[in-house]
Amino acid sequence: MPIFINEENKEFHLQTQHTSYIFHVMKNKQLGQLYYGKRINHRESFGHLFEPRFRPNVVNVYPDDQHFSLTTLKQEYPAYGTGDFRYPAYMVKQANGSRITNFEYKGYRLIKGKPKLEGLPATYVESSEEAETLDILLTDELLQVDLHLFYTVFDQYNAITRSVKFFNRGAQTIELPVAMSMSIDLPDAEYVMMQLSGSWARERHLYERKLQPGVQSISSTRAASSAQQNPFFALRRPDTTEDFGEVYGFSLVYSGNFLAQVEVDDYHVSRVTMGINPFDFNWRLDPGQAFQTPEAVMIFSSCGLTGMSQTFHKFYRERLARGKWRDVERPVLINNWEGTYFDFNEDKIVSIAEEAKKLGVELFVLDDGWFGKRDDDTTSLGDWFVDKRKLPNGLKGLSERIRGLGLKFGLWFEPEMVSIGSELYQAHPDWVIRTPGRRMSPGRNQYVLDFSRDEVVDYLYERISSAIEEGSLSYIKWDMNRHMSEIYSAGSGPERQQETAHRYILGVYRLYDRLTSDYPDVLFESCASGGRFDPGILYYAPQTWTSDDTDAVERLKIQYGTSFVYPLSSMGAHVSAVPNHQVGRFTPLETRAAVAYFGTFGYELDVTKMSDEEKQAVKNQIAFYKENRKLLQFGNFYRIESPFEGDGNVTSWMVVSPDQKEAVAARYQVLAKPNPAWERLYFKGLAPDKQYRLEGSGKVFYGDELMYAGLLLDDLVPQQGKSGQYLDFNAVIFKLSMVEE
Repeated sequence: MPIFINEENKEFHLQTQHTSYIFHVMKNKQLGQLYYGKRINHRESFGHLFEPRFRPNVVNVYPDDQHFSLTTLKQEYPAYGTGDFRYPAYMVKQANGSRITNFEYKGYRLIKGKPKLEGLPATYVESSEEAETLDILLTDELLQVDLHLFYTVFDQYNAITRSVKFFNRGAQTIELPVAMSMSIDLPDAEYVMMQLSGSWARERHLYERKLQPGVQSISSTRAASSAQQNPFFALRRPDTTEDFGEVYGFSLVYSGNFLAQVEVDDYHVSRVTMGINPFDFNWRLDPGQAFQTPEAVMIFSSCGLTGMSQTFHKFYRERLARGKWRDVERPVLINNWEGTYFDFNEDKIVSIAEEAKKLGVELFVLDDGWFGKRDDDTTSLGDWFVDKRKLPNGLKGLSERIRGLGLKFGLWFEPEMVSIGSELYQAHPDWVIRTPGRRMSPGRNQYVLDFSRDEVVDYLYERISSAIEEGSLSYIKWDMNRHMSEIYSAGSGPERQQETAHRYILGVYRLYDRLTSDYPDVLFESCASGGRFDPGILYYAPQTWTSDDTDAVERLKIQYGTSFVYPLSSMGAHVSAVPNHQVGRFTPLETRAAVAYFGTFGYELDVTKMSDEEKQAVKNQIAFYKENRKLLQFGNFYRIESPFEGDGNVTSWMVVSPDQKEAVAARYQVLAKPNPAWERLYFKGLAPDKQYRLEGSGKVFYGDELMYAGLLLDDLVPQQGKSGQYLDFNAVIFKLSMVEE
């Protein structure tokens, strides 16, 4: 049983295979945090873990007890204004303007399995036996408001999820300016905070900082999770490595404005909070209404960063992603975007598809420019009707020709945006996020549709579903290239304008839910230029375009950083043309493929312009990927050498099958070095006492040799080309197969 309850002491022990999470009801009937970390034995009382202490100059709860103060006590879901001067987890504004509350413990219930979160993506169970949910009820009797704290314990996945629901059963309207999904007070501050930050074309780079007194945070106010900050961070001990030591990982299943922060107080307690960003947020709850926060996922590992990452990978791959494509090997695709941009017609598209089919491609994706009068990026977003100038036979005619080749057919949409030069905008200017009487700020020549309005969602559903049926689509690339400004919804009253950003993302989820429910065979890939790569979207689209930057060298950091929380099966990774369209770099075709293998593989170029030698190379690449596709998409991923350490010149990683019978490793070297020192690759995750054949070399090694002694690279990693010039941008793939006894 994953949840133990000491009834007499009102203690709650949430236990997975390897972790324990313990909290209790304090004497003031609020919740106190006792322990979160490596699994410990259950016992009849954990009272010895409660640490009330006398401290000078604090605010006490009771006049006769100077040891009990919310100023210093570790809490579970702390309130505002009653002696705790740290940031609260929530705030309730009342009709008289007060923000002071007193939510007291009323009881609990245990639920087999895990209830769905209404209107929100969340992790799930396939059987009620695989998880258990604890619902803690707190009530403010004066306000007649209930507060439900939900904890779901996934025993076999070593994961705990948390969310909160507010229910107003009183007579007055209340407001929620702060409603975080989780809070926890850790007993010390000896941690390094790891975050994934960046910008367009350099998303999810790894940054680290040692915790200091005060607040350290990451956030988004863009109405999207953003490329700038990802809704994930980890706290590791200073000596924690990939393979050793303690680390806590926190991830928010949400795609909008978020805040994730750690506040270190004057007694070195670290308060972790995560949820919807309170900035420009305020939610009104009328009598009888409820508000549900997004879900936060907590992972603790005592086996280093790899242990944390692999737990996230398996959990998100198997209990967040859903539907047909969750466990199915993803098709090798070709996208025409960087091959043609807007300049194409039906025959040109078919010629690329014909050549791609010969090389082994399985899915053709027609990108931007197929609709309205879209010859550049200044017009037609919102007019999701085929452009007969380019496609005279419509989507149906093009689809029939492509599918007649034996390929599946997919299409690009950017449903959340509109161009002023579109029929949709002319008909419905009030459907745009804009503030009355204020100038509209353009971004990428486009504006944001108001997805908080049902009529907007209904219109987009009708247009996309029509295209799915007309084009017999197997795949949709859902793009989103513009963040929100001048936030105001014409569909809401003045008192609810600060709800717009959250209502918007709920509308996005509604459209995703309708489409994925009605068309379960269609593979959805979220794009957002790499800037909305988050767990909320993975619930609907099992893979996401990792970055618009397809340069092989830049992708090393992007994919390495992304791997700290997201599985390889979620990372869209393509081979594109050179010079690269983002950085202008020339890299070998083999290196571009060697990076893209570690994701959902495809091409983004015009294969009709390739030489025969290049086409044969692509054919070989696709054959290799198909042979190892299941392993690469669903195996256990290990980081070996980091592009964020040292001079960043070498990166290496590998994937091992769950049964340890197969592995594919890769080593990437950005710049060649003359007369290098001895270099070895130290493999991971192999069976120590089993033999492995290194394909292409005829050599056999024991797993422990490869992991602990390493593989000498001198004969395997060329340093000089045929002309005698040193080789930059070099990649080597190692395939290992267990020798059958």
